Amino acid sequence: MGIISTILGSFGFGIGLTAGLVIGYYIFILSQPNDVKDPEIRPLTELDAKTLQQLLPEIPLWVKNPDYDRIDWLNKFIEYMWPYLDKAICKMAKKIADPIIAEQIPKYKTDSVDFEALTLGSLPPSFQGMKVYNTEEKELIMELGMKWAANPNILVAAKAFGLKATVQVIDLQVFANPRITLKPLVPSFPCFANIHVSLMEKPHVDFGLKLIGVDVMSIPGLYRFVQELIKDQVANMYLWPKRLEVQIMDPAKAMKLKKKDLLGASDPYVKLKLADDKLPSKKTTVKHKNLNPEWNEEFSFVIKDPEAQVLNLSVFDWEQVGSHDKMGLNVIPLKDLTPDEPKVLTLDLLKNLNPNDAQNEKSRGQIVIEAEYKPFKDNEVPTNVEDSNAVQKAPERTPNEGGLLVIIFHEAQDLEGKNHTNPSARLLFRGEERKTKTLKKSRDPRWEEEFQFTLDEPPTNDKIHVEVISTSKRMGLLHPKETLGYVDIHLSDVINNKRINERYHLIDSKNGRIQIEMQWRTAS
Repeated sequence: MGIISTILGSFGFGIGLTAGLVIGYYIFILSQPNDVKDPEIRPLTELDAKTLQQLLPEIPLWVKNPDYDRIDWLNKFIEYMWPYLDKAICKMAKKIADPIIAEQIPKYKTDSVDFEALTLGSLPPSFQGMKVYNTEEKELIMELGMKWAANPNILVAAKAFGLKATVQVIDLQVFANPRITLKPLVPSFPCFANIHVSLMEKPHVDFGLKLIGVDVMSIPGLYRFVQELIKDQVANMYLWPKRLEVQIMDPAKAMKLKKKDLLGASDPYVKLKLADDKLPSKKTTVKHKNLNPEWNEEFSFVIKDPEAQVLNLSVFDWEQVGSHDKMGLNVIPLKDLTPDEPKVLTLDLLKNLNPNDAQNEKSRGQIVIEAEYKPFKDNEVPTNVEDSNAVQKAPERTPNEGGLLVIIFHEAQDLEGKNHTNPSARLLFRGEERKTKTLKKSRDPRWEEEFQFTLDEPPTNDKIHVEVISTSKRMGLLHPKETLGYVDIHLSDVINNKRINERYHLIDSKNGRIQIEMQWRTAS
């Protein structure tokens, strides 16, 4: 009976399996839609750009986007250099990964995690195009379109409780748009101190994963889950504005060498800015050629939220030509100040406010600040603190229906002349012309000059024309005078707000800006 039941059982299993396959096949066929329409065929010339890109996803960036340049030369260079780049990149990746792994091992009670093999294979990445940004900072910013189908051999071994497990990554595909920033630019080879890498969008990552010789990515549902997990993790770490920073050289030493060789000493000043405040920053005077400056200057701010606001302090090195170098920064949380109690603070100057940035461990000097928080009493502003929009009253002889229009030229930044840059500011208002002094060879002039106009009525519908001009008295110049930019400013906002202090972008200037303060003073 045992033999017969075994035979019958096997026979029944075979019939059941065959019947199940046949029924499943017909269910699959019958479940398919039978109302499929014929595709609409249209000439390519009738399709819009978005549809064309969906139909032809492999078109290089330099074809689809005119902002991107073709970089076949870079792909050829990488192809020749790939055997050496492979080793250098793997060495850098291992250097970054080792401390992270060492930090995570105790949490998971693992004895060790080691790379038994680490190579990116023989196939280099291909770059579809490159876009370069123009900035006024000491940096070079590039965006690249990268596609990479690699044959890597990444073998990781983990040991725990006396057992060993190996994981192997194979058949890697990566599509990404990285932004690479080289900064700061310095006068020592290789001419940049750090490389910052960010991703402008979530990357596409596809790979095979073998665990103990078995491709675990073939398990249903696991492939999509792992892909989304990797995309999210990579995005959390490196999606713009987050970044991977690789230090090439010591930027502090590089900048120090430049100052020692060219200038001899710094010309520091401090810029103070209250967080969440729309008013312009306040600045100290410049202490020329002084590495131990003393300012003894006092500034007042109107505080809106002492529990949340902070005072930002940035120390800059003044430059007559070009942008000013930032020497360091720090902040004072206002909640740390005891009301009506002066407090002397000695703050270390930092590279940035990231507490985990190793660059902040380098010495950049210190700044000593005496700060005092004075709360308002009885809902009144103290007499020693000015309202942000308060202005002086006009002189006694000012017409009752009119007032005094005051135009103050503070400074300009990033001016650039074709033949010379000796800027002065020219003001035109109701046929009258006023002009500041000329500052020689200065891209960032500071005038601090005031002009006044007594008017019989508010100039609500008027505007002023401001033009920055460069002049040179050198003999033989073809263009002794040239315009560095201009701006027209309507005065209606000044009349309504009594005071405006803003920076204006100059028309016909690449990056030039000018800071102008305007006041409308009345006798009442």
